[in-house]
Amino acid sequence: MEITVDKLPALLADDASVKLAGLDADGILRGKLVSKKKFLSIAAEGFGFCSVIFGWDMHDMTYVRELKVSNKENGYRDLIAVPDLRSFRRIPWENNVPFFLVSFFDPDTKEPVSACPRGLLRTQIDKIAAHGYRAMAGAEYEFYQFKTPNTEGFPSPAAYLSLNPPQSLPALTEGMFGYSLTRPVLNKEYYYEVFNSCQAFRCDLEGWHTESGPGVYEAALEYGELSEMADRASLFKYTVKSVAAKHGITPCFMAKPRQGLPGNSGHMHLSLVGPDGSNLLFRETTDPNPPYPDVAHLSDLGRHFLAGILEGLPDVMPMFAPTINSYKRLVENFWAPVTVSWGLEHRGASIRIISPPTCKPQATRFEIRVPGADANPHYALAAILATGWRGVEQKLQFPCPPLGKGDDVGGTADQGVRLARTLSEATEKFMRAGSIARQVFGDEFVEHYGGTREHEIRLWDEAVTDWEVKRYIETV
Repeated sequence: MEITVDKLPALLADDASVKLAGLDADGILRGKLVSKKKFLSIAAEGFGFCSVIFGWDMHDMTYVRELKVSNKENGYRDLIAVPDLRSFRRIPWENNVPFFLVSFFDPDTKEPVSACPRGLLRTQIDKIAAHGYRAMAGAEYEFYQFKTPNTEGFPSPAAYLSLNPPQSLPALTEGMFGYSLTRPVLNKEYYYEVFNSCQAFRCDLEGWHTESGPGVYEAALEYGELSEMADRASLFKYTVKSVAAKHGITPCFMAKPRQGLPGNSGHMHLSLVGPDGSNLLFRETTDPNPPYPDVAHLSDLGRHFLAGILEGLPDVMPMFAPTINSYKRLVENFWAPVTVSWGLEHRGASIRIISPPTCKPQATRFEIRVPGADANPHYALAAILATGWRGVEQKLQFPCPPLGKGDDVGGTADQGVRLARTLSEATEKFMRAGSIARQVFGDEFVEHYGGTREHEIRLWDEAVTDWEVKRYIETV
């Protein structure tokens, strides 16, 4: 059912309030509960929402270097938050309160705020829509889960960790047991409530299982329209965290929670379809003389799109790996990509081609394996779509050969460019003059988002870690 403003009074007839939320640069939902009367009065034209959500970090600390969207000079003015009526759903674990996502607009220009994740992605979607194309996407998330300490004096993990080392936070289950049928039984109420709540909250899961690692689960979100997938990926995290709190469990989506163990990935799948619904990445007639056997079933458009992602990958890394911790996951020997690399059904490559003969033609797609579970899904999918479409527009060719099946995970420098080893290195490439990020997203977004990453880097540079104290307190 299409929801319009005039249908809202009937839709919300039995409700007293409505929950609204938008996304900040870190992909964190920021919102509020409003009365139904208030919501009905602002549903059409939007309402004022403090711009400081784009002026501070994930712990509400204003950025060291003030940025254009929100700062002291503009008084941390309001932005216009416009509810997206298509995003309507009800929150099953909060008495089915109505919920809407909002997008942020500049009050002067009425244009989407450059840093607004939903607006940034919509701009990229509109580029391909102008050609009659649609983008489809899927997302897979791995995440650790810990038992929330419930002893007196520690009402939350943050309180516990303020006085205890992080490694003392107990895992939900111990040991390595991927695809276990018995481990979820230990926490079956939580396990099934997450699955059912995702369905009720319209962020449906296709698959839900244990992954290799202590207390690690993996969820595959149902494939769908790209814009909806990004929203559902964000709402999936919200669902898991909300349900987990009821069960004394702390989900952890940071990229590398435990040294010496695999990290948390946030793999993104993407394909393009035409006006008739046909998969535009699939080649109807197998190429008898492909440049590489890996792309024999890939269309010319698909090849250019893949080449575009590969060429742009080093320049958009902060959108795939946004935190200091992200780069602890992207290291050799942990089944995570470390170079610009690709290959047919190759899980060690940055981009895995999924095409016949291992799938149906309509399921032909790319799996981008660089993003971690900590990535903002709107930014990550926007980066994939923008760089891929740039490849189509410029008819780019592959910058490197495919990764051989016998090659070690991640590849080597002679097979592809080494991806950034740190957030600092990644941000420098992202912000440099003439970067591909600037070409596809514009200077305003790059300056803002790059500034937020510089803030993160500075805080890290100033931090004194447990490792440093343990190593040097006595010996130097």
